[in-house]
Amino acid sequence: MSSPISIAVIGGGPAGLMAAEVLATAGHAVTVFDAKPSIGRKFLLAGKGGLNLTHSEPFEPFVGRFGERAAQIEPLLRSFDGEALRAWAAGLGVETFVGTSGRVFPKDLKAAPLLRAWLHRLRAAGVKFAMRHRWTGWTADTGLAALRFETPDGERLVTPHATLLALGGASWPQLGSDGAWAGWLSARGVDIAPLRAANCGFDVGPTAAHPQGPGWSERFASEFAGQPVKPVALGTAGFASRPGEFVITATGLEGSLVYAASRHLREQIDRTGSATLHLDLLPQLTAERVFAEVKHPRGSRSLSSHLKSRLHLSPLKLGLLHELLTREQMHDPAALAAALKCLALDLHAARPVAEAISTAGGVRFEAMDEGLMLTALPGIFCAGEMLDWEAPTGGYLLTASFASGRAAALGLLRWVGRRHTLLQ
Repeated sequence: MSSPISIAVIGGGPAGLMAAEVLATAGHAVTVFDAKPSIGRKFLLAGKGGLNLTHSEPFEPFVGRFGERAAQIEPLLRSFDGEALRAWAAGLGVETFVGTSGRVFPKDLKAAPLLRAWLHRLRAAGVKFAMRHRWTGWTADTGLAALRFETPDGERLVTPHATLLALGGASWPQLGSDGAWAGWLSARGVDIAPLRAANCGFDVGPTAAHPQGPGWSERFASEFAGQPVKPVALGTAGFASRPGEFVITATGLEGSLVYAASRHLREQIDRTGSATLHLDLLPQLTAERVFAEVKHPRGSRSLSSHLKSRLHLSPLKLGLLHELLTREQMHDPAALAAALKCLALDLHAARPVAEAISTAGGVRFEAMDEGLMLTALPGIFCAGEMLDWEAPTGGYLLTASFASGRAAALGLLRWVGRRHTLLQ
């Protein structure tokens, strides 16, 4: 093009910043608008426990983590996959390593140095940042007209040549992604899948110790909330049992194993009103070994002392048994041994979306063209977690957010190029 065009990128997370980088590198005038006083707040939060940038597993299983949306995510990741993301980080001076779980982290495990280096490069490329600018839609009910922003100095109207939305989902709204955009886009004819909690915790239903439910008994919650259950294996309908760990909360459970199964659990609750987990509290032992140890004569020892001695059960696992089994089951060796290998736990509801790590639902891929432009709103592109996808934790969603930001920016450049050709 003979002269740069003005582009508004709304949202200062990884998808928006990656889009801004691609667009600025192409020579255009890019402004990133964000509702918060500083950029990348959710990105920095993700780095608190060690920034999990991506995962090292092979491409096909990586894409498969996106379930029903794998076909739509595949072309984005083929253009910018986990290895490309690691190379990009290296270009910012941030070296990465593969952890024992296959997850990929910066060597210093921090998000802030990467973000600082990135923002320095973006500013050097000419990207401008408009902070405390909360997007509230357009100035007219029909057509796109001007973008409306709430600012500390009152409403500001902006009329760019093209707009790229990277507004996140609805999780952690205090960091900026409150999902308000869904209503504005729906009103313009954009097909939006309802925003739901993903990678989230769940509340338990009634238990043997707390039959009026939902939730744990007061005694169990006060003693064990915040403690991890490990080693353990967890399975549910549609989700094959796998080893790992999870954490007891005041009202239920959360943690990596629960997050991995969250889509299946949420869908079960939607269908039937509840979901059942099956826990193997002793995944390192066979069912035969467990039964043999349970029925071993215990003499004058209490049942709890017997289980601690023979099976090395932790107080938390013993607490789970007492919480979920009746007295009769606890004192029936066959029933107790079976429960130790397959303990049923009913879940009542997912935790609110504001508490979730990420969001399911969003702008359906069917509402966009191959360049991630909204077919109902030409010149408006979408990227990041506001798209209709979900995947477990492990770097998958973050990688796809980077990749979608890049893909949407490239789609925008192609669209701009076609329009310029038609005007010549």
